Amino acid sequence: MILWIASYPKSGNTWLRTLLSAYYYSKDGVYNQAILKNIGQFPEKRHFVSFDYNPKDVADTAKFWIKAQEKINEDKKLRFFKTHNIFGAVNNCKFTNKQNTAGCIYIVRDPRNVITSLKNHYEMNDDQALKWMTNSKKFIYDVRKVKQDGYSDFQFISSWSTNCKSWKIQKEIPVKIIRYEDLLKETYTVFKDVVEFINKILNIKEEINKNKLKKSVSSTSFHKLKDEEKKNGFIEAVPSKKNEKNIPFFYLGPDNDWRKMLDKKEQSKLTDTFKNDLKEFGYEEN
Repeated sequence: MILWIASYPKSGNTWLRTLLSAYYYSKDGVYNQAILKNIGQFPEKRHFVSFDYNPKDVADTAKFWIKAQEKINEDKKLRFFKTHNIFGAVNNCKFTNKQNTAGCIYIVRDPRNVITSLKNHYEMNDDQALKWMTNSKKFIYDVRKVKQDGYSDFQFISSWSTNCKSWKIQKEIPVKIIRYEDLLKETYTVFKDVVEFINKILNIKEEINKNKLKKSVSSTSFHKLKDEEKKNGFIEAVPSKKNEKNIPFFYLGPDNDWRKMLDKKEQSKLTDTFKNDLKEFGYEEN
Protein backbone atom coordinates (compact mmCIF):
# COMPACT_ATOMS: atom_id res chain seq x y z
CA MET A 1 0.00 0.00 0.00
CA ILE A 2 1.02 3.58 -0.59
CA LEU A 3 1.50 6.15 2.12
CA TRP A 4 1.56 9.64 0.64
CA ILE A 5 3.79 12.49 1.76
CA ALA A 6 1.71 15.26 0.23
CA SER A 7 1.98 19.02 0.13
CA TYR A 8 1.82 22.09 -2.03
CA PRO A 9 5.27 22.81 -3.55
CA LYS A 10 7.88 24.43 -1.27
CA SER A 11 6.03 23.54 1.92
CA GLY A 12 8.54 21.24 3.63
CA ASN A 13 7.83 17.98 1.81
CA THR A 14 11.50 17.26 1.19
CA TRP A 15 12.48 17.91 4.80
CA LEU A 16 9.76 15.55 6.02
CA ARG A 17 11.00 12.90 3.60
CA THR A 18 14.56 13.22 4.92
CA LEU A 19 13.21 12.61 8.44
CA LEU A 20 11.16 9.61 7.35
CA SER A 21 13.95 8.08 5.28
CA ALA A 22 16.37 8.45 8.20
CA TYR A 23 13.97 6.72 10.58
CA TYR A 24 12.55 3.99 8.35
CA TYR A 25 15.41 3.33 5.91
CA SER A 26 18.61 3.64 7.95
CA LYS A 27 20.01 1.35 10.61
CA ASP A 28 20.94 4.09 13.07
CA GLY A 29 18.73 7.06 12.19
CA VAL A 30 21.54 8.99 10.52
CA TYR A 31 20.41 10.58 7.25
CA ASN A 32 22.37 10.55 4.04
CA GLN A 33 21.23 11.66 0.61
CA ALA A 34 21.40 8.13 -0.83
CA ILE A 35 18.51 6.85 1.28
CA LEU A 36 16.17 9.61 0.12
CA LYS A 37 15.58 7.61 -3.06
CA ASN A 38 13.51 5.21 -0.96
CA ILE A 39 10.77 7.86 -0.97
CA GLY A 40 10.28 8.67 -4.62
CA GLN A 41 7.74 10.81 -6.39
CA PHE A 42 4.48 9.77 -7.94
CA PRO A 43 3.89 10.15 -10.79
CA GLU A 44 7.07 9.63 -12.81
CA LYS A 45 7.79 8.11 -16.20
CA ARG A 46 8.83 4.77 -14.68
CA HIS A 47 5.29 4.25 -13.38
CA PHE A 48 3.79 4.29 -16.88
CA VAL A 49 6.15 2.14 -18.96
CA SER A 50 3.45 -0.54 -19.21
CA PHE A 51 0.78 1.85 -20.42
CA ASP A 52 0.06 3.38 -23.79
CA TYR A 53 -0.08 7.12 -23.17
CA ASN A 54 0.74 10.15 -25.26
CA PRO A 55 3.87 11.77 -23.75
CA LYS A 56 3.13 15.01 -25.59
CA ASP A 57 -0.36 15.32 -24.07
CA VAL A 58 0.10 17.13 -20.75
CA ALA A 59 -2.55 15.29 -18.74
CA ASP A 60 -2.70 11.97 -20.59
CA THR A 61 -1.04 9.96 -17.80
CA ALA A 62 -3.91 10.87 -15.46
CA LYS A 63 -6.03 8.10 -16.95
CA PHE A 64 -3.44 5.58 -15.73
CA TRP A 65 -2.86 6.96 -12.20
CA ILE A 66 -4.97 4.28 -10.51
CA LYS A 67 -3.76 1.43 -12.71
CA ALA A 68 -0.15 2.44 -12.08
CA GLN A 69 -0.78 2.39 -8.34
CA GLU A 70 -2.42 -1.03 -8.60
CA LYS A 71 0.71 -2.28 -10.33
CA ILE A 72 2.93 -0.73 -7.63
CA ASN A 73 0.85 -2.47 -4.96
CA GLU A 74 0.97 -5.93 -6.54
CA ASP A 75 3.71 -7.06 -4.15
CA LYS A 76 1.68 -5.80 -1.16
CA LYS A 77 4.66 -3.89 0.27
CA LEU A 78 4.50 -0.48 1.93
CA ARG A 79 5.87 2.41 -0.08
CA PHE A 80 6.11 6.08 0.74
CA PHE A 81 5.58 8.46 -2.16
CA LYS A 82 5.96 12.20 -2.39
CA THR A 83 3.28 14.09 -4.29
CA HIS A 84 2.15 17.65 -4.86
CA ASN A 85 -1.05 16.52 -6.58
CA ILE A 86 -4.43 17.45 -5.18
CA PHE A 87 -6.69 14.76 -3.79
CA GLY A 88 -9.14 14.87 -6.66
CA ALA A 89 -9.54 14.07 -10.32
CA VAL A 90 -8.35 15.24 -13.73
CA ASN A 91 -10.67 14.56 -16.67
CA ASN A 92 -12.74 12.37 -14.31
CA CYS A 93 -9.65 10.29 -13.51
CA LYS A 94 -9.04 10.06 -9.76
CA PHE A 95 -5.54 10.62 -8.41
CA THR A 96 -5.82 7.79 -5.88
CA ASN A 97 -8.33 5.76 -3.85
CA LYS A 98 -8.64 3.81 -0.61
CA GLN A 99 -7.89 0.52 -2.37
CA ASN A 100 -4.36 1.73 -3.13
CA THR A 101 -3.69 4.12 -0.25
CA ALA A 102 -2.95 3.36 3.40
CA GLY A 103 -2.95 7.02 4.40
CA CYS A 104 -1.29 10.39 4.01
CA ILE A 105 0.86 12.87 5.88
CA TYR A 106 0.01 16.32 4.56
CA ILE A 107 2.35 19.16 5.43
CA VAL A 108 0.93 22.66 5.16
CA ARG A 109 2.94 25.88 5.34
CA ASP A 110 1.93 29.51 5.82
CA PRO A 111 1.33 30.75 2.25
CA ARG A 112 3.14 33.99 3.09
CA ASN A 113 6.28 31.92 3.55
CA VAL A 114 5.55 29.58 0.66
CA ILE A 115 5.59 32.52 -1.73
CA THR A 116 9.14 33.55 -0.86
CA SER A 117 10.39 29.99 -1.47
CA LEU A 118 8.49 29.80 -4.75
CA LYS A 119 10.03 33.09 -5.88
CA ASN A 120 13.50 31.66 -5.30
CA HIS A 121 12.86 28.20 -6.72
CA TYR A 122 11.07 29.32 -9.88
CA GLU A 123 12.77 32.73 -10.20
CA MET A 124 9.54 34.74 -10.09
CA ASN A 125 8.61 38.18 -8.84
CA ASP A 126 5.87 38.89 -6.27
CA ASP A 127 3.02 39.22 -8.77
CA GLN A 128 4.02 36.14 -10.74
CA ALA A 129 4.30 34.05 -7.58
CA LEU A 130 0.90 35.16 -6.26
CA LYS A 131 -0.76 34.35 -9.59
CA TRP A 132 0.98 30.97 -9.48
CA MET A 133 -0.40 30.25 -6.00
CA THR A 134 -3.96 31.34 -6.77
CA ASN A 135 -4.24 29.60 -10.16
CA SER A 136 -6.89 26.89 -9.74
CA LYS A 137 -5.75 25.26 -13.01
CA LYS A 138 -2.04 25.14 -12.15
CA PHE A 139 -0.01 22.05 -12.99
CA ILE A 140 3.70 21.26 -12.84
CA TYR A 141 6.14 18.91 -14.56
CA ASP A 142 9.91 18.46 -14.65
CA VAL A 143 11.14 20.90 -17.28
CA ARG A 144 14.52 19.14 -17.32
CA LYS A 145 12.98 15.90 -18.58
CA VAL A 146 10.17 17.07 -20.83
CA LYS A 147 12.17 16.72 -24.08
CA GLN A 148 13.05 13.11 -23.29
CA ASP A 149 10.17 11.93 -21.11
CA GLY A 150 7.33 14.20 -22.19
CA TYR A 151 4.81 15.11 -19.50
CA SER A 152 4.86 11.75 -17.72
CA ASP A 153 5.44 13.37 -14.33
CA PHE A 154 2.54 15.81 -14.74
CA GLN A 155 1.01 16.82 -11.41
CA PHE A 156 -2.16 18.84 -11.03
CA ILE A 157 -1.54 21.07 -8.00
CA SER A 158 -4.32 23.66 -8.48
CA SER A 159 -4.12 26.65 -6.11
CA TRP A 160 -2.50 26.65 -2.67
CA SER A 161 -5.93 26.80 -1.03
CA THR A 162 -7.47 24.02 -3.12
CA ASN A 163 -4.44 21.79 -2.68
CA CYS A 164 -4.52 22.00 1.12
CA LYS A 165 -8.27 21.63 1.43
CA SER A 166 -8.53 18.75 -1.04
CA TRP A 167 -6.56 16.49 1.31
CA LYS A 168 -8.12 17.91 4.46
CA ILE A 169 -11.79 17.57 3.60
CA GLN A 170 -11.74 14.19 1.87
CA LYS A 171 -13.12 11.26 3.89
CA GLU A 172 -11.75 8.37 1.86
CA ILE A 173 -8.35 7.81 3.49
CA PRO A 174 -6.78 8.64 6.88
CA VAL A 175 -4.77 11.87 6.78
CA LYS A 176 -2.59 13.53 9.37
CA ILE A 177 -2.09 17.24 8.71
CA ILE A 178 0.96 18.90 10.21
CA ARG A 179 2.13 22.48 9.91
CA TYR A 180 5.65 23.17 8.71
CA GLU A 181 5.99 25.83 11.39
CA ASP A 182 5.17 23.33 14.15
CA LEU A 183 7.63 20.81 12.71
CA LEU A 184 10.25 23.56 12.72
CA LYS A 185 9.52 24.66 16.27
CA GLU A 186 9.11 21.24 17.90
CA THR A 187 10.70 18.84 15.44
CA TYR A 188 11.07 15.84 17.75
CA THR A 189 7.53 16.04 19.16
CA VAL A 190 5.79 16.58 15.83
CA PHE A 191 7.85 13.95 14.05
CA LYS A 192 7.15 11.47 16.85
CA ASP A 193 3.41 12.10 16.30
CA VAL A 194 3.91 11.42 12.59
CA VAL A 195 5.67 8.11 13.26
CA GLU A 196 2.95 7.11 15.74
CA PHE A 197 0.28 7.87 13.13
CA ILE A 198 2.10 5.82 10.50
CA ASN A 199 2.64 2.88 12.84
CA LYS A 200 -1.01 2.95 13.88
CA ILE A 201 -2.53 2.90 10.39
CA LEU A 202 -0.02 0.26 9.30
CA ASN A 203 -0.65 -1.79 12.45
CA ILE A 204 3.03 -1.75 13.42
CA LYS A 205 3.18 -3.01 16.99
CA GLU A 206 6.81 -2.35 17.88
CA GLU A 207 7.56 0.61 20.10
CA ILE A 208 9.07 3.76 18.68
CA ASN A 209 12.87 3.76 18.80
CA LYS A 210 13.39 7.08 20.57
CA ASN A 211 17.16 7.06 20.12
CA LYS A 212 16.77 6.52 16.39
CA LEU A 213 14.11 9.22 16.31
CA LYS A 214 16.48 11.69 17.96
CA LYS A 215 19.25 10.89 15.50
CA SER A 216 16.82 11.27 12.59
CA VAL A 217 15.98 14.76 13.83
CA SER A 218 19.55 15.83 14.56
CA SER A 219 20.95 14.54 11.25
CA THR A 220 18.33 16.36 9.14
CA SER A 221 18.56 19.86 10.58
CA PHE A 222 18.20 22.55 7.93
CA HIS A 223 21.78 23.74 8.32
CA LYS A 224 23.15 20.21 7.89
CA LEU A 225 21.07 19.70 4.76
CA LYS A 226 22.19 23.08 3.42
CA ASP A 227 25.85 22.32 4.13
CA GLU A 228 25.48 18.93 2.44
CA GLU A 229 24.02 20.59 -0.65
CA LYS A 230 26.92 23.08 -0.80
CA LYS A 231 29.43 20.23 -0.66
CA ASN A 232 27.76 17.58 -2.81
CA GLY A 233 24.77 19.20 -4.50
CA PHE A 234 21.20 17.99 -4.16
CA ILE A 235 19.41 15.66 -6.56
CA GLU A 236 16.20 17.71 -6.63
CA ALA A 237 17.79 21.11 -7.28
CA VAL A 238 16.80 22.69 -10.60
CA PRO A 239 18.95 24.74 -13.00
CA SER A 240 18.63 28.50 -13.12
CA LYS A 241 17.14 30.16 -16.19
CA LYS A 242 19.89 32.78 -15.92
CA ASN A 243 22.92 30.49 -15.96
CA GLU A 244 23.84 26.81 -15.85
CA LYS A 245 24.14 26.66 -12.07
CA ASN A 246 21.52 24.95 -9.93
CA ILE A 247 19.32 27.11 -7.74
CA PRO A 248 20.02 26.24 -4.07
CA PHE A 249 17.22 23.94 -2.95
CA PHE A 250 17.74 24.53 0.76
CA TYR A 251 17.30 28.28 0.62
CA LEU A 252 16.33 30.02 3.87
CA GLY A 253 14.60 27.42 6.04
CA PRO A 254 13.93 28.87 9.51
CA ASP A 255 15.10 32.30 8.30
CA ASN A 256 12.22 32.46 5.83
CA ASP A 257 9.98 34.85 7.76
CA TRP A 258 7.38 36.73 5.72
CA ARG A 259 7.38 39.56 8.26
CA LYS A 260 11.00 40.30 7.37
CA MET A 261 11.01 39.23 3.73
CA LEU A 262 7.89 41.01 2.46
CA ASP A 263 7.12 44.72 2.50
CA LYS A 264 3.98 45.94 4.28
CA LYS A 265 1.98 46.24 1.07
CA GLU A 266 2.77 42.67 0.03
CA GLN A 267 2.06 41.40 3.54
CA SER A 268 -1.39 42.98 3.51
CA LYS A 269 -2.16 41.67 0.03
CA LEU A 270 -1.26 38.09 0.93
CA THR A 271 -2.99 38.18 4.30
CA ASP A 272 -6.15 39.46 2.63
CA THR A 273 -5.94 36.96 -0.25
CA PHE A 274 -5.62 33.97 2.07
CA LYS A 275 -7.62 35.38 4.97
CA ASN A 276 -10.05 32.47 5.38
CA ASP A 277 -7.37 29.84 4.81
CA LEU A 278 -5.05 31.42 7.35
CA LYS A 279 -7.80 31.19 9.91
CA GLU A 280 -8.67 27.60 8.98
CA PHE A 281 -5.08 26.42 9.45
CA GLY A 282 -4.44 28.44 12.58
CA TYR A 283 -2.31 31.20 11.12
CA GLU A 284 -4.69 34.09 11.84
CA GLU A 285 -2.79 35.19 14.95
CA ASN A 286 0.61 35.15 13.24
